[in-house]
Amino acid sequence: MRSYREPVDPRVSALVGRLGGDPNRVRLVRAPGRVNLIGDHTDYNDGYCLPMAIDRDCIVGAAPGRDDRVRAESLDTDERVDLPARSGSTVVGTGWGRLVAAATQVVSDQAGPVEGVDLAASSTVPIGSGLSSSAALCVALVLALGDPPNGDGGRIELARAARDVEQLATGVPVGLLDQLASVFGRRDAALFLDCRTLEIVPVPLPATLAIAVVHSGVARALESSAYAARRDACAIAAARLGVSALRDATPTQVADDPIARHVVSENTRVVGAVDALRRGDLNRLGVLMGESHASLRDDFQVSTPELDTLVEVLVDEGAFGARLTGAGFGGCVVAATTPDRHDEVLARACDRYRARTGLEPRAFAVRAVDGAGPLQP
Repeated sequence: MRSYREPVDPRVSALVGRLGGDPNRVRLVRAPGRVNLIGDHTDYNDGYCLPMAIDRDCIVGAAPGRDDRVRAESLDTDERVDLPARSGSTVVGTGWGRLVAAATQVVSDQAGPVEGVDLAASSTVPIGSGLSSSAALCVALVLALGDPPNGDGGRIELARAARDVEQLATGVPVGLLDQLASVFGRRDAALFLDCRTLEIVPVPLPATLAIAVVHSGVARALESSAYAARRDACAIAAARLGVSALRDATPTQVADDPIARHVVSENTRVVGAVDALRRGDLNRLGVLMGESHASLRDDFQVSTPELDTLVEVLVDEGAFGARLTGAGFGGCVVAATTPDRHDEVLARACDRYRARTGLEPRAFAVRAVDGAGPLQP
């Protein structure tokens, strides 16, 4: 796996200090969040996605423990977890602690008993934003508790283990998109992901493209959303059509089923977006992003009035395109702009959104970075 060699993050010294202060005893790993440029609710239908790992990440430090226990703390929330390293089959706790307990169990089940360890974590991925804060933490925890993966096959297993952690901790049947994006991220590139074959092809991002993320001010939680219901509806539609997954359905077959129609049309849009990026056709990319949002809003019904308003004002103020990103039900939108107009577009759009909704948006640029791995100060 690649070692991350950006300038030293100030969180590093804080994590090392919390774990005793000796950098020689602390192993550091990082896992980035992700933004999905296009291709949502296609991953669990064996379809196509176009995510990129972003420069918001989770860092976990690990030091040998004093006894046969896993102790973990978050520098961001002051939450603490203390549980047996061999915790059995039941995940206990709430919130952040559930993920630590689930990671301990999954790693123990898949790679052998976890030794006593002290963990400390810090994340810059906004929680409830649709930028995969949970997936980043799960990937980092699996890395910190287990052995480094070997080759692409090992990295796929890392992503699967992190997905198992999130499913065990939350009960939400999440797909593999978020974890694969966090693990396989590539600097200055999006990832064309085939969720059936797990083939991942980096797609270089044009220098003329700037990616912006704007949080709507409405937090998202999959546990309390209709995510599982949408996933079930997709499985039912595939069974009715006699296909193994909606990826195999045709536009004619799904013409009268809005849920299935979104999946089939979204796969086509992802392929088109990859072609647009390779040709540097940002106008075409923007059109496809707009069509994707409309499909998520009207057919798949996972948007909100706030997300719709944010998309509208971003495009009105000069973004090539914008769409909700992630599962929906709140969180963020992603917008395509140019580097020279990026700040102006965001400022004007946020002013209009604030005036129309009374909510406080949070806007920031993101860039594509390399995927999860050991952190090299």
